[in-house]
Amino acid sequence: MSAHVLDNPAHASLTGPHARFAERRGRVLRYPLDVSPWLALPDDPDARDWADLAELAGPGAEVPLPAFRGQVPADWEITFEMDGVQLVDDGLAAAPDPEAVVLGHADVPEMLDLVERTRPGPFLPRTIDMGTYLGIRRGGALIAMAGERLHPPGWTEISAVCTDPAARGEGLAGRLVLAVAHGIRERGETPFLHASASNTNAVRLYESLGFRLRTRTSFLAARAPQGRAVGVVA
Repeated sequence: MSAHVLDNPAHASLTGPHARFAERRGRVLRYPLDVSPWLALPDDPDARDWADLAELAGPGAEVPLPAFRGQVPADWEITFEMDGVQLVDDGLAAAPDPEAVVLGHADVPEMLDLVERTRPGPFLPRTIDMGTYLGIRRGGALIAMAGERLHPPGWTEISAVCTDPAARGEGLAGRLVLAVAHGIRERGETPFLHASASNTNAVRLYESLGFRLRTRTSFLAARAPQGRAVGVVA
């Protein structure tokens, strides 16, 4: 078992408040592919779990393994690895923002365009269904946004924090993070987020807002074996 619900946040989310999204094979869970790339292995995956993951993903498929803490089987090829951090609310001055508007399904094309230009991390056509997303518009154009992603019991992740390059330096990202955090707090939950450890500017921003480092983590992707059999864990 994980020592903390945030040690395996996707699993806690998909077996908890986001259970309605869960696609399951055995003990392996994932979000629908147009919602989120996050998937969840159990805390102690065995050979059967890796075989189920391979079946769920398909032979030769590249599988994201965010926040994975274990060992990848020898016949899975690691294709991506990045050090990350998990930060939690430690005194955020959470507050609504007068310029922030709630974004809906009609806004998704603009949201996808903003994500394509700013690369904050995965945002897909139905990611908006995971929680509340707020944006700031200028001259009718969406120039900044942030929203809610994973939802372990008692916690909500803030994600997709991005600002149009032409509007950077105005503090819009920080304002939206605090506004999203306000909504999370209003539900009696605690905000948290993930970031690349190498994105020191973002980490400094989050820490200045009142987040603190809870743990360091690793974001992986691995390619499933072409066949169905899963080998011995390396």
